[in-house]
Amino acid sequence: MSRAARRRAYGRGRRAEAVAAWWLRGKGYRIVARDFRVPVGEIDVIARRGRVLAVVEVKARDTLAAAGEAVAPRQRRRIARAAAAFLQRRPELATLDLRFDVVLIAPRRLPRHLADAWRMPKS
Repeated sequence: MSRAARRRAYGRGRRAEAVAAWWLRGKGYRIVARDFRVPVGEIDVIARRGRVLAVVEVKARDTLAAAGEAVAPRQRRRIARAAAAFLQRRPELATLDLRFDVVLIAPRRLPRHLADAWRMPKS
């Protein structure tokens, strides 16, 4: 992928994350963090509503179906590791119910929020 293509993809992803955060706020969530990065992984949006702390992966593709297929098991594990690192830094949130969500973004479509999109096995 060329440098220009990477830059366009990065910009598209950042815009999609902003749209997802806006969408979640409209659904009553409070955004706790965006673009949380640690060496073991990254999280696009972390949002809270009541006792639920949602770790949200945002996927922007040409269609909602393509966006929905874009979260691979390896990426899910990296997101879970990043969530653990986040909770170590913010222990006051560790008592909340952790949930992994996805927000799908596609042109000319409303965002689709998939709450509890996957679960990580207990270790």
